Amino acid sequence: MSIWNDIKSTFRHGTSLTRLIILNTAIFLIISVIGVIGFLMAEPSITDYIIRLFSVPSSLNELLVKPWTPITYMFTHKDLLHIAVNLLWLYWFGKIFLEYFDQKKLVAVYLLGGISGAIFYVISFNIFPAFSQFAGTSIPLLGASAAVMAVVVAIAAYVPDYSVILFLFGRVKIKYIALVIFILTSIVDFNANSGGKLAHIGGALFGYIYTVYYRKGKDLGKGLNKLIDSIVTLFKPRPKLKVTYNKRKMSNDYEYNRMKAERQKKINEILDKISKGGYDSLTREEKDFLFSESQKKN
Repeated sequence: MSIWNDIKSTFRHGTSLTRLIILNTAIFLIISVIGVIGFLMAEPSITDYIIRLFSVPSSLNELLVKPWTPITYMFTHKDLLHIAVNLLWLYWFGKIFLEYFDQKKLVAVYLLGGISGAIFYVISFNIFPAFSQFAGTSIPLLGASAAVMAVVVAIAAYVPDYSVILFLFGRVKIKYIALVIFILTSIVDFNANSGGKLAHIGGALFGYIYTVYYRKGKDLGKGLNKLIDSIVTLFKPRPKLKVTYNKRKMSNDYEYNRMKAERQKKINEILDKISKGGYDSLTREEKDFLFSESQKKN
């Protein structure tokens, strides 16, 4: 079980970027295992049921009974290529993001970007005539693409001239990389997976707006971070209080207080003796006792 312990340790002590990647990967593996079980049990529809349970429905009526989906969909993937591309972009741009922002801001941009993508997707499906053919049905949206797009655009807008070295291209500014990613994943061949592309646009819009407001001194993710902190605090175990009365073991409080009073009385008598006859008037025993008491910690 050392591998499992290593994963738990990495999740517990890693960065928010690491946790987002582990969480996405873990959910993908769980869905994949469920798919294998469904196949072996001749119940292949179980995977589709899980996917629909966590995906954002295009139907407003269905969304009302699945209010958790704008959060869960951005951690849900079905295809290996889909999750691989998303997590690679998240890792590359997330590393740059953490050079300029803290970990809480990364989580906020990821989550709020994903939620923005879900909202943009649902609204578009219910107002644009192009999707009227799907009236009465619900098309599920899944994947971290919108959330990742928010992170990509946010950091590209914040440090547009930040450069990275690309194979065959040399040093390239991330504003151009982000622009190419956005065009290829959100604009080109829009007919195919138009719902996913609409979510990308929603995520990209949030990422850009986040940076614009952040430059003005306003953090759009501050409220969400406070909410997350309060939830984490509720489930965080409280430290156990350890009460120590004294280095010595006392039978009870009465015994402790009695001995303390006797010690203090003796100290007062010695101090009174010093005030009358000076330090040299003390006996060796009294001098040793006074020295010993002075060395004790209160």
